[in-house]
Amino acid sequence: MNIKEHSIEELQALAEEIREKILQTVSRNGGHLSSTMGAVDLIVAMHRVFDVTKDPFIFDVSHQAYAHKLLTDRWDRFDTLRAFGGISGYTKPMESPYDYYIAGHSSTSISLAVGAAKAIALKGEARIPVAFIGDGSMSAGMVYEALNELGDRKYPVVIILNDNEMSIAKPIGAISKLLSQTMAGSFYQKFKHRVEKALERLPEGATYMAKRFEESLKLITPGIMFEEMGIEYIGPVDGHDIKALIETFQVAKKLKKPVIVHAQTTKGKGYEIAEGSKEHWHGVGAFDLKTGKASKKSSKKSATQIYSETLLEMADQDAKIVGVTAAMPSGTGLNAAMQKYPERFWDVAIAEQHAVTSMGPLAKEGFKPFCTLYSTFLQRGYDQVIHDICLMDLGVVFAIDRAGIVGEDGETHQGVFDISYLRAIPNMTLLAPYNESSMKAAMAFAKAYHRPCALRYPRGAFLAPDSSCEPYELGKSFMLQEGEEILFIGYGNGVGRAMLTATKIEQRVGILDLRFVKPLDEKMLLHLSTLYKQWYVFSDSAAKGGVGSAILEFLSQKRIRDVLLTTFEYEDAFITHGSTQLVEESLGLLPEQLAQRINRDIDTKSE
Repeated sequence: MNIKEHSIEELQALAEEIREKILQTVSRNGGHLSSTMGAVDLIVAMHRVFDVTKDPFIFDVSHQAYAHKLLTDRWDRFDTLRAFGGISGYTKPMESPYDYYIAGHSSTSISLAVGAAKAIALKGEARIPVAFIGDGSMSAGMVYEALNELGDRKYPVVIILNDNEMSIAKPIGAISKLLSQTMAGSFYQKFKHRVEKALERLPEGATYMAKRFEESLKLITPGIMFEEMGIEYIGPVDGHDIKALIETFQVAKKLKKPVIVHAQTTKGKGYEIAEGSKEHWHGVGAFDLKTGKASKKSSKKSATQIYSETLLEMADQDAKIVGVTAAMPSGTGLNAAMQKYPERFWDVAIAEQHAVTSMGPLAKEGFKPFCTLYSTFLQRGYDQVIHDICLMDLGVVFAIDRAGIVGEDGETHQGVFDISYLRAIPNMTLLAPYNESSMKAAMAFAKAYHRPCALRYPRGAFLAPDSSCEPYELGKSFMLQEGEEILFIGYGNGVGRAMLTATKIEQRVGILDLRFVKPLDEKMLLHLSTLYKQWYVFSDSAAKGGVGSAILEFLSQKRIRDVLLTTFEYEDAFITHGSTQLVEESLGLLPEQLAQRINRDIDTKSE
């Protein structure tokens, strides 16, 4: 959509039309709402001033980029947002040439912009990277690593800081507001440039006094930190004033140096129910537009809720229990403990590396830390897991939420790699529950265990119904059902999948709750190898380095050659977005599909 010749009034009308389109779609499909609604005016102005056909538009996290999608050839397909086979909820170059980079994790945009600026400089082209980043993403260290180099190298990059909670800095009084508005204008920028040139020719004493005067002005504006890093700062500006935004972006574009435009916006802009700092509206399922109420609610208790309730009970009983999350207190269920014990449970913002490392000394000092992160976000703290926890052999518990397919968020958020990347680390113990009782038992084991361990559990409810559960013992599995010839080995939520599959097979099969993938219950596996010759592995995880790999390594080491093992873990490919059931169906992982595959194996063997 070419909006270069649109009047301000036409752009304002377009912004309202975009908001209505987003509201209608997200209310049906679910998705990110409050932040992307607040970003509409910024993105309209961004498309007006910069050239999306050549300038790299780089969105941080990119859940704010719905307006960008609507302005770039996806208006007619937008109703397929996050649906299986439809368009992604994040930027995705395979979906559109106007999406420069894939993004689903935060705080990458400025690093990407620096890399793009280097390539543009080497190619001698007249293009300018535009990074769009939210204030929440500014809490991650990677941002400042990128800013540090950018301020030194002085590549032309425009950074649009979408401050939708005024969490970077608030204007202080009327004079600051006046100064900020003035700094956004071309007159101030030209004047500043001339002053800087003049200062180069002044005697040392006069230069010192002039610089002190300039610094005194910056102290009452929120841009001092960026200016000191060598990044030009403009703002704060009204992120919903399209005319002012266009003028400001034009100034920033002409500077031909690194510049941050600090824009203040309102989350949920245009939908009063969601306006303001309401965490519930960040990401939503389908909802009723008139009331804002969710269209459907699951009657089953989620694994996250079980974890949250159990952790709070443990914290009530033991003052040594502490915990941390990284910007996901409600998503991980840690919010209940944070509200009751704010001195013992912390949200460190988008800083997984810091979250992991900071728990090490607490364990060393005799506390029991529960580091509660999504599987996909724990990846960001991998070096810290190795270097700061496992190398020290400290008793930190990694509670890994959203393990397995997470549905509509797609490739960047699927929690499929944690077994593979954690199993390789010395001193790490890996376990998994499969229902409510086993979750409580697994957490009780983790609390008492004095070495690093990680327990994983799915988004939503466990597949298996609740039942009584024996206590967890290190490296011990549990036989749930005896059978003949065929053994189903379930790990975590895979136990429930094994149970459901078993009901669709005429032959009675053995079902093993593996419980621990590291260390394996070698004694049990040796015994079962004499009774069952066809083993099937059920685990919501990547096959490479996963549960099946661990068992195959064991069979190879023990020279067991007469056991045939098939794993139903995920193949070596990134998994697309869509409802979990449709995604699993596409992968052939629904219980009825798995039963058909096993029945074919049985028929083949009997021939």
